[in-house]
Amino acid sequence: MQTVIEVFLLLVGFAMLIKGADVFVDASVSIAKRLRIPTVVIGLTVVALGTSLPEAVVSIAAAIGGSNALAVGNVVGSNVFNIMVVIGLCALLKPVIVNFKDISRDYWVSAGAAAALLIMMIVFSDTIPRYGSLILFAAFISYITALVLKALKNRKSEQDTESDESTPMPMVKTIIFAVLGAALIIAGGQLTVSNAVALALTLGITERVVGLTIVAIGTSLPELVTSLVAIKKGEEGIAVGNIVGSNIFNILFVLGISGLVMPLAVDANLIFDIIVLLVCSFVFLLFARTRTRISRLEGSAMLMIYVAYMVYIVLF
Repeated sequence: MQTVIEVFLLLVGFAMLIKGADVFVDASVSIAKRLRIPTVVIGLTVVALGTSLPEAVVSIAAAIGGSNALAVGNVVGSNVFNIMVVIGLCALLKPVIVNFKDISRDYWVSAGAAAALLIMMIVFSDTIPRYGSLILFAAFISYITALVLKALKNRKSEQDTESDESTPMPMVKTIIFAVLGAALIIAGGQLTVSNAVALALTLGITERVVGLTIVAIGTSLPELVTSLVAIKKGEEGIAVGNIVGSNIFNILFVLGISGLVMPLAVDANLIFDIIVLLVCSFVFLLFARTRTRISRLEGSAMLMIYVAYMVYIVLF
């Protein structure tokens, strides 16, 4: 009976995620139009932060509870899932046009954050000290500051070149939709994760594998649903910006905060997973730079890479 209840709550969580993502994307596009900011910037900030909150809640709670492998595994696994599965499924739904010029700096920040985490894992063979996490968090603050300044600088040019003449929602309605959408995403994500973990732990799966698989996939569902909805609505900027921005938030913000709360213990096995994350980042770069889009074939290849990775970590 308990299992039936957990499965039912999983389905409720999925429904909340889907509806929340739909509402949140509409509000985000409206915000972009009202502030005359490119939608890719909204994807890299507002949408990325909103969809990264489940990772933040889970990882911080795991760090406080001493489950460091779960905290780091959640972030690394979520980032791999975001790149390979979310982008891959978006490409299967509709070839994803990537204006790499718009996200070039953000992509390198994302890849650089993963590389920095790898270096810390290797250098600090036991525990990443708080000052290491402080470096990550300081980099996050610097990145957000630069992004906001860039957005303010581009407001006038966006107004001059805006081709979409559709009217944004009234401000009050926009705020209500943004708050409601974010609340549904967060609540749905937590409901999904808590019940997925309860089911997975009965199988005796290790903490690292739980973090890299069930928890990572669960906390990445907001990114998945939000990006798929954005692609369906023709908002490729939000879809791609959401993934790149979420990956930056996950490492610099989530692990930065988690490590400040409780120093992160180093799990040697996670070094391999971070290397996989860097390889996946390179695959995304390679596919995005070919004809400035990710085709359905390339999306299928990304999904196959992720499946192979999942099979490997579960079996070995």
